Amino acid sequence: MPELEARSSRLLQHEFSDSTSAAQALASAIAQHLNRAIAARGKASLIVPGGRSPIPLFAALREQPVDWKCVWITLTDERWVDVESPDSNEHLLHEHLLVDAASAAHFIPLKSAQASAALALDDRTRQLQKMPRPVDVVMLGMGDDGHIASLFPNAEGLAAALNSNGPAQLVAMQPPNAPHSRISHSLSSLLDARQIALLLHGEKKRACFDEALAGASPLLLPIAAVLAQMRVPVDVYWS
Repeated sequence: MPELEARSSRLLQHEFSDSTSAAQALASAIAQHLNRAIAARGKASLIVPGGRSPIPLFAALREQPVDWKCVWITLTDERWVDVESPDSNEHLLHEHLLVDAASAAHFIPLKSAQASAALALDDRTRQLQKMPRPVDVVMLGMGDDGHIASLFPNAEGLAAALNSNGPAQLVAMQPPNAPHSRISHSLSSLLDARQIALLLHGEKKRACFDEALAGASPLLLPIAAVLAQMRVPVDVYWS
């Protein structure tokens, strides 16, 4: 099966006995990518997910020896809630990553004062033009349902958002089975990267990942769109 062999050549899986070790290894790898970018181009860029799962990674990453004032950071997606809300990914980032030395990084928020994610797309897209492209590292999480960023199975507009060559950098999404409307990077934006990293834990996610890797439809398991592409190398950190 030549196609699967080609895809697997862009995919590396790293196994760890516990989530702390996986997070520390990924933090070190991200720092190496950022430092190489700064050495080569004078600046670096990083996209990270929200939610609670990346907190150990953020704690390890902020301690890495990186010249943070040369790094631009944004989120893969954001819930359309007040930034002081505990449901806000931006709030979580300020608590766990943009701390101490890492507070010098240039953070580009996805949430704005507009009434909805849909109304904010043009403004937020303009703000993201400040970010060095291609992005040096896009870090993704994955839900048990296979969603990445806020690209959820069965969500309205998912097919357009998963167009790997689509023009939209950001999309407004309403998850069918999760609270809050969202703003999210599209697949084409996530693939405008030098490196993609996934941090995954647990048997449910492994089963979902294996199904996606075997060729499931991205409309059913959006992570499959990342695993099927041959444009960007993907490293998976498992525990």
